[in-house]
Amino acid sequence: QFATRVVSCRAAELRPEGGGEPVRGFQVVLEDTILFPEGGGQPDDRGLIGSVPVLRVSRHGSEAVHFVPAPLEPGAEVLLSLDWERRFDHMQQHSGQHLITAIADQMFGFKTTSWELGRQRSVIELDTPSMTAEQREALERSVNEKIRARVPVTVRELPADAPELQTVRGRGLPDDHAGPVRVIDIEGIDSNLCCGTHVSNLSDLQVIKLLGTEKGKKNKTNLVFLAGNRVLKSIEQSHDTEKALTSLLKNGPGEHVEAVKRLQNSVKQLQKNNLNLLRDMAVLIARDFKSKPVQSQLFVLHRKEGDSEFMNIIANEIGTEETLLFLTVGDEKEAGLFLLAGPVEAVENLGPRVAELLEGKGAGKRGRFQGKATKMSRRGEVQALLQEFITHRSPEL
Repeated sequence: QFATRVVSCRAAELRPEGGGEPVRGFQVVLEDTILFPEGGGQPDDRGLIGSVPVLRVSRHGSEAVHFVPAPLEPGAEVLLSLDWERRFDHMQQHSGQHLITAIADQMFGFKTTSWELGRQRSVIELDTPSMTAEQREALERSVNEKIRARVPVTVRELPADAPELQTVRGRGLPDDHAGPVRVIDIEGIDSNLCCGTHVSNLSDLQVIKLLGTEKGKKNKTNLVFLAGNRVLKSIEQSHDTEKALTSLLKNGPGEHVEAVKRLQNSVKQLQKNNLNLLRDMAVLIARDFKSKPVQSQLFVLHRKEGDSEFMNIIANEIGTEETLLFLTVGDEKEAGLFLLAGPVEAVENLGPRVAELLEGKGAGKRGRFQGKATKMSRRGEVQALLQEFITHRSPEL
C-alpha cells in the first residue's frame, strides 16, 4: 500500500484487451504510484485507489495514467493498494527472462531480439533459426543451477550519460525518456537496461521450465518458458488432467496415449461404418419412393443424421427430371444442410427463395441448389412454397 494524492482526473474510454465496446471511465494521474505501467515487454499492474479498482495503467510520457471506472477528486489524499499476486508473477517471469536471455547468450551466442510476458506462458524470441533439444536441456539445467545458487539481483539508477552504460545490455531507450536510467544486475551474470519489476534474488524464481521451441518469424526461434508459481500451477493442471483421464480411460497415466490412439481408431472405423450405412439407407429410401405405383412430383425428407453426400445419393437414385426434391439434414430446430434438386428451370427459380426462407446461403448448377440453413424450423414454409409451385406450374416445367 502507498499513500499519495490525486493530481488530475478526466473522462476517457478504455478499449478492452479482448476487444469489444469501449468502457467509459476516467484517467487519473497521481503524485506518485506503486503500480507499474505497461512497458518493456511486461504487462501493467492492477490494484485499488481507495476502493476504486484500477483497470489499466499506461505510460504517457513521464506520467503513469490509471484508468478507473469512477471519478476521483483532484487534490484528494488516497491509499493505493497493489495486486501483489499479479505483481509477483510478473516479477518472476521478467527476472526469469533476463536469466534465460543471459545464459542462452553465454552458452550458445543466441541473442534475444524480443520477448512477451503472456497470461499463461512467456516467449523469448532468439536470433537463431533453430535450437536443439540438447541445447534446450542444457540451458534449463544451467538457469536452475543459478536459481539454487541464490544469486542476488540488484537495481541501480545511473545518469543517462554514465560511461559504464556502454557495457550494459539493452535495446536502447524510448525516444521520450528523460532523467536517470535503470539497470538490473544479476550478480556475475548480467547487466541490463530495464524499466520492469524484478525479484531481489534468483532463489525467488523457485524454478524455470523451458516448455519447448516454436518456429519464429524471419529465421528466428521462439523459446517458451514458465517461471516460479506458474510451474506449480502447470503441474497442478497436468495432474488434474491426468487424474481425469485415468478415471475415463480406466488405466494408468503411462497407458493414456495408447488408450487414446485405440479410441481414435475405433471412432474412425465407426465413422466409416456410419457413412456406409447412410449411403445404403439413402439408396433404400430412393428405391422405396420409386417402387410406389404413383410417384409424387414432390419428395421431401428430413433426417437429423446425414450429410451432403447422403442427400445427393437420394437425388441421384430418384432422378430429378420430373420430381422436385427438398432434402435437409441437421437439428430440426437449429442449423443444418439443405438440397433442392429437380428440373433445371424450377431449381433456378426456387433455389434462392428456399435459401432465403431458411435464412441460409447456397449455390447451384444443373438442377441442384444446396447450402447451409440457419433456421431449419422453417422447413414447413419451404414445403408449402414448393407444393404451390407444383400445383400452378405449367406442364412443360
